[in-house]
Amino acid sequence: MSPRSRGPALFWRVAIGNAVVLAAACAITALVFAPSGTDIALRELAIFGGSLVSMLAINLLLLRRALGPLRELTGFARRINPLEPGLRLQVAGGDSEATELADAFNDMLDRLEDERRASVGRALAAQEGERLRVAQELHDGVGQSLTGVVLQLGRVVRDVDDAARPRVVEAQETARESLEEIRRIARRLRPEALDDLGLASALLVLGERVAEHSELRVEVHVQPGLEFGADEELVIYRVAQEALTNVARHAGAKRAEVRLERARLEVDDDGSGLPANAHEGSGVLGMRERAVLVGGTLKLTRSPLGGARVTLELPTP
Repeated sequence: MSPRSRGPALFWRVAIGNAVVLAAACAITALVFAPSGTDIALRELAIFGGSLVSMLAINLLLLRRALGPLRELTGFARRINPLEPGLRLQVAGGDSEATELADAFNDMLDRLEDERRASVGRALAAQEGERLRVAQELHDGVGQSLTGVVLQLGRVVRDVDDAARPRVVEAQETARESLEEIRRIARRLRPEALDDLGLASALLVLGERVAEHSELRVEVHVQPGLEFGADEELVIYRVAQEALTNVARHAGAKRAEVRLERARLEVDDDGSGLPANAHEGSGVLGMRERAVLVGGTLKLTRSPLGGARVTLELPTP
């Protein structure tokens, strides 16, 4: 019985009910057909008791076999994770109401996963559209304004006296650094390399930029000749980007490896590894949702390098 049950399980309710009925029927039969109301032979009583026990045992076996798929369905329903699609219940035993219920449950899972994939796709498409809009505004709006400020300060430097020149030069460098930061944010929002050069080059550029802005040594290995759809390429890139960002921020690692082979992306690090009993943050949940979009799965395991491994497995054609 589960902690939420309000009474005995269905198996025991049916079994106890059948046992009471069988025992009552046998008792009535023995009393009616006994040769004397006060004289029942021990041999007949033993046969009667053995028959009753046999019937109860057969009844329990038949009930357990008939209600077994319901127990399997209950346990399976408790294990379902919406972010790990593809699990289905397999029930043996021929045609029965229980197997029909299991088939209906699997059909419901198909519909739910299709709807979730569609809803996640719409949400991520809207997110990517907003990322593109913000990146363009940063590049064309704020970026152009800061470029003008840098140029203006460059002209001012030539006209100010020697006492004020260091402060103007400092302001110009601050503006230039802010411009580079704006460009970096815009590139993170919408990877130009992915649109212009393809997935392999985009991953290489991603590794170089992460290494440039952190203390990580990033190695990227991409199997030649891989082909993916547009959605799959974007999901692979975003998962690699989020995984490397988490490594740079939280893992305390010195080295990271990105490998893309066939339908599998792996990101390893030599950092502190996965904390015990840690709750998954928004970054990991975001990666899982992106994996759902293309029918893939995301796993977090121990890395051979000593840290954590993020594995994205895509469905094979």
